[in-house]
Amino acid sequence: MNLRLRLRLAVVVLAAVVSTVAVATRLAGQSAPAAPPAPAGVNGLALDIFRQLVDINTTESSGGSTKAAEAVAARLIAAGFPRADVQVLGPNPRKQNVVARYRGTGAARPLLLLGHLDVVEARREDWSLDPFTFVERDGYFYGRGTSDMKDMDASWIANLIELKRQGYRPNRDIILALTADEEDGDANGAEWLLRTHRDLVDAALALNEGGGGQIKDGRYVANNVQAAEKVYQSFALEVHNKGGHSALPSKDNAIYRLAAGLTRLSSFDFPIRLNDVTRTYFERMSRVEKGELARDMAAAAATPPDMAAANRLAQSVYYNALMRTTCVPTLLRGGHAENALPQLARAVVNCRMLPDDTTENVRQTLVRVLADSQIDVTPVAKAKPGPASPLSPDVMRALDRVTDGMWPGVPVVPVMGTGATDGKWFRMAGIPTYGLGAFENVDDVRAHGRDERIGVRQFYEEREFLYRLIKALTE
Repeated sequence: MNLRLRLRLAVVVLAAVVSTVAVATRLAGQSAPAAPPAPAGVNGLALDIFRQLVDINTTESSGGSTKAAEAVAARLIAAGFPRADVQVLGPNPRKQNVVARYRGTGAARPLLLLGHLDVVEARREDWSLDPFTFVERDGYFYGRGTSDMKDMDASWIANLIELKRQGYRPNRDIILALTADEEDGDANGAEWLLRTHRDLVDAALALNEGGGGQIKDGRYVANNVQAAEKVYQSFALEVHNKGGHSALPSKDNAIYRLAAGLTRLSSFDFPIRLNDVTRTYFERMSRVEKGELARDMAAAAATPPDMAAANRLAQSVYYNALMRTTCVPTLLRGGHAENALPQLARAVVNCRMLPDDTTENVRQTLVRVLADSQIDVTPVAKAKPGPASPLSPDVMRALDRVTDGMWPGVPVVPVMGTGATDGKWFRMAGIPTYGLGAFENVDDVRAHGRDERIGVRQFYEEREFLYRLIKALTE
C-alpha cells in the first residue's frame, strides 16, 4: 500500500472515530442531562422555606398549624425582625397563627399579606408519593399544600426577609398573617384574629390567595385577581315518616319522597346574573379568547347581557358557576335498619350563592323546586356573605404594571371565586382583599386532590411577582 493511500485511510478512520465519540457524547447528554443548579439568593431561601412548610403536616387530623407557625416566627426573628413584632397566638394550642409586622414610615395605612398554614387531608394510599414529603420531579414541586397555599406562604416570608436584608423602608407597615382553620373550620384563624386582635391585622387592603394565572395549551392566557367570592351555604333536606316493617311496604316512603325531590332539583338552574366583577371578567377574557367563545363572552358582558350567549357559556361548569347560584347534593343518609321502612331520609345540599343572593331566597327557591311539603328545608349554618372588593385604580394599575413587566401582553382579569377563602372575613370587616396566585394549567388543577403540585418555574415566577407587587404598593 503506497503512502498516499495509507494517509487517506488514516483520515477516514480518524473521522469515523471522531464522529462516534461525538454521537456517544450527544446521546449521553440526552440520557443523563446535567441537574439544574440549586437556586441562589431569595429564590433559594423561598425554596428552603417552601420545603420546610410542606414537610410539616398541618392537617386537622394529624398535625395542626402550631409547629409551622413557630417555624415561621423563628425564621423572621433570625432575619432581624424584633421579637415584639412577631407573635404566635390563637385560642387552640394545636392551631396557632403567626402575625408579623414589617415597620414602615406610616405615610399610608398598612398592607396585609394573608395566607393559611393548614391543609386538607391527604392519605398516602391515594397518592403516588408521600403527600407530606416535599419532592421535586419532572419540573414540578409535589406535596400537600404546594398549590394551596404553602407556595404563597413561602413567597411572602422570603420576600419580607429579602426586603429586611435590603434595608427597604416602605411607606406603610406590611403585616404578615398566616392563619389556622381556613380549610376545616373558622374558630381559630382569620375570624378569631379579626374579632379579638383587630389591631394586629387591621389594614387598608389585603393580598391573599384565590386568584392566579391561567395556562391553556401551554400558553399564559390571563392573570386573575379575585375580587369577590360566592357565599357558602348548606341546607338539610329531611323527610320524616312513621316507618314500619319492610314486609309491608307503602308508596309513602321517606327515601322515595326525598329522591323524587332531588331528581327535580337536578334539572333546575338558578337564573343567570352578572355583577361588576364577572361582567369585567367576561369583557376582558373576550379579548383573549377567539372565535365563538370570544363573541359569546363579549355579548354576555354587555348591558343588558345577551342571554343566548350567556346560556351557551353556561355549558362550561366553570362559567356556569360564575354566573349563577348553584346547589348540589353532597351527602345522603336514609333508614335505620335493613328490614324496616325508613323513618328518616336526609340529604345535605351545598349551595354557592352569588354575593347579592340571600339564604332565605335560596331556601324558598329550593322549597318551590322540590315541590313536596313533606321535605323540610333548613339552613345547616348561618351564611357569612362578604361584599366584593372594589376594583381600586391604584391596585389595578399596580397589578397591570407588574404583570406586563413579567408577562407582556397577558391581561389582568378580575374574577369571582366559586369557592371560599379567608378573604371573606376581611371583606366583611371592611378591608378590601384581592386574591392572587401562581400560573397553572386550567385543565389540570390539583389543589385538594391527588398528587398536588406546582410548576418549578411558576413557583419562582410567583415569588418574583409578589415581591414586585409588594414594592409597587408600598413605595
